[in-house]
Amino acid sequence: MKVEEKMRGVGGGQAANGRSRRRRRRRNGEDEAEEEMMRKRTTRRVQASSTTIQRLFVACRTAFKGPGTVPHPDDVHVLRLLLDKMRPEDVGLSSDLLFFKSRNAVNRAPRITYSTVYKCNNFSMCIFFLPPTAVIPLHNHPGMTVFSKLLVGSMHIKSYDWVDPVIISTDSKPSSQLRLAKLVVDSEFTAPCNTCILYPTSGGNMHTFRAMTPCAVLDVLGPPYSKEDDRDCTYYHDHPYSSFSDYDSAQQGKYDHLRWLEEIDIPKNLKMDGVEYLGPQILDD
Repeated sequence: MKVEEKMRGVGGGQAANGRSRRRRRRRNGEDEAEEEMMRKRTTRRVQASSTTIQRLFVACRTAFKGPGTVPHPDDVHVLRLLLDKMRPEDVGLSSDLLFFKSRNAVNRAPRITYSTVYKCNNFSMCIFFLPPTAVIPLHNHPGMTVFSKLLVGSMHIKSYDWVDPVIISTDSKPSSQLRLAKLVVDSEFTAPCNTCILYPTSGGNMHTFRAMTPCAVLDVLGPPYSKEDDRDCTYYHDHPYSSFSDYDSAQQGKYDHLRWLEEIDIPKNLKMDGVEYLGPQILDD
C-alpha cells in the first residue's frame, strides 16, 4: 500500500510538472505573440509618424484649438513649411494618374471629387480633385483659418475680404442685399507653389477656384464647416463696383479692386462626389 501510494504520488507529481511545463509554454507562446504584436504596432507607429501627412496632422492638432480661435503665428509658420514641401506622393497621388493626364473639357458641368483625409471638431484635411474648367464657386469660410496647397495642376484663384467698416448697397433689391468687398487675390497658380492662407477676416476669406488643367488641392480648415455651430458655407455672386455705385468715370481705376457680393443659393450645377482616401494613413492616438 505504501509503495503504491508512493508511486501514485510520484505519478501525480510528474503529471503536475507536465501540466506546469505546458502552462509555461503556453504563457511563453502568448508572451511571444504579444511581443510580436507590440513590435508590429511599434513599427506601424514609427512608419506613420515618419510620413509627411502624419507630421501635418500633429502640427494641426497643436495649432487648431477649436472654434473662436486663430492659430498662433508660430504654428502657422510650422504648417506653412510642412505644406510648402508637400508633394502629391505624400497623400498617395501621382501626376501619372489618368485623371491628371486628361486635358479635355466635357460639355456638361464637370464633377468635382473630394476625399476626406481626416476630420475632427477642431480641424479637417480634405483633397479636392478638379477636372479641366471645373469651378468651385465663390464661397466663404466663417470663423475659419484655411491653408490651401495646390498639389497637381494649374488653377485660377480669386479671393475677397469684406470692406471694413461694413458697406451695404442702397441700390440693391431688398431680397438680394449687396455687401462691398475688396479683391485680395486674382492670379493663376501652378504646382509646385507656395501655400495660400486665409483667416476669418483677412487673406481672402471668400474665394473661388477655377481649374485650368486637372488639379488636386489639399485644404486644411480649422475649425471645419458645421451647420450646428453656425459655420455653414455661403455662396456669392460678384458684381462690378460700377453696377451699383455712382462715381466719376475718371476715377474708375481707383475702384477696380472693389466688388459687390450678393449671397446666392448653392449653384445647381455644382456637383461633388466623395471618394475614399487611399493615401498614407494617419495615426490618431
